[in-house]
Amino acid sequence: MNPQAKLIFSMSLLLGTTITISSNHWIMAWTGLEINTLAVLPLISKSHHPRAIEASTKYFLIQATASTLLLFSSMINAWFTGQWDITQLTHPLSCILLTTAISMKLGLVPFHFWFPEVLQGSSLMTSLLLATVMKFPPTILLFLASPSLNPTLLSIMAIASAALGGWMGLNQTQIRKIMAFSSISHLGWMAIILIYNPKLTLITFYLYSLTTAAIFLTLDTTNTMKLLTLMAAWSKTPSLTATLMLILLSLAGLPPLTGFLPKWLIIEELTKQGLTATATIIALLSLLGLFFYLRLAYCATITLPPNPANHMKQWHSKKSVNTITSTLIVLSIMLLPMSPTILTIP
Repeated sequence: MNPQAKLIFSMSLLLGTTITISSNHWIMAWTGLEINTLAVLPLISKSHHPRAIEASTKYFLIQATASTLLLFSSMINAWFTGQWDITQLTHPLSCILLTTAISMKLGLVPFHFWFPEVLQGSSLMTSLLLATVMKFPPTILLFLASPSLNPTLLSIMAIASAALGGWMGLNQTQIRKIMAFSSISHLGWMAIILIYNPKLTLITFYLYSLTTAAIFLTLDTTNTMKLLTLMAAWSKTPSLTATLMLILLSLAGLPPLTGFLPKWLIIEELTKQGLTATATIIALLSLLGLFFYLRLAYCATITLPPNPANHMKQWHSKKSVNTITSTLIVLSIMLLPMSPTILTIP
């Protein structure tokens, strides 16, 4: 892609995200979401492969539908209450329509079908954008409107997302699809705590984005797209592949890694709210995700692909690990001791 065009699209992404997260008016928030959608479409379809064109078409249709629902929700609320403020969403129908619209944008169950297909048709760096940056503005809108949302509806969607994200990821061989179902599962954890502690939802999203960025950048460095090439990555970059195993286990939520912190805090908060059964169910459902994270870690570090005896191994990777990737890797593994500092930030 032309560097000038890439710069324009990247600046448009930054502009759209900034407009949405800093606005109090529904029309401005909707405008930022539309700028984001239009800016990311060329990045998805830049390879001109039929899968990429299909992915960009699916993404456009879903995001356009979700934006229409969001605008319709805000107009109904303004019609009945005279309020365009995001925090003043009081009409029941508007609340349900907003939950549906944001769920479509994020990929929460039952509006999740598009997300794995779009990630599979995109490059690794575009998949990273879709899994992290593009989910930030809708998450902020949910955060701002959280007092008005229906707790029962959100809890059902959250538990269904955690269950289906873990279940559907079990039989995948494409790493981008595995990361897509991982994202759906983590969205379930964010949604279930949104009503009771919105700040905890943001902390979970930040740590999820940090760990996911480290995984995607590592996969891009080793040029890994599926499990078979992940097995071959050990002979090229053994230290980086061993580190990838730790990042995957961190994303799974195993202590004492960074990913354990949000799950620990969410289960603690649900227990304080008297929702012990809900906390138990979502903790058990996370074991499904743990299985395919362990399978990825096993393929990355323990197994080797079948090779003939005269096959020459690639001992050196063509790409080097940059400073950003190294920093993200360290943070995604070793941030748990800093958790008291994170939790005391106002």
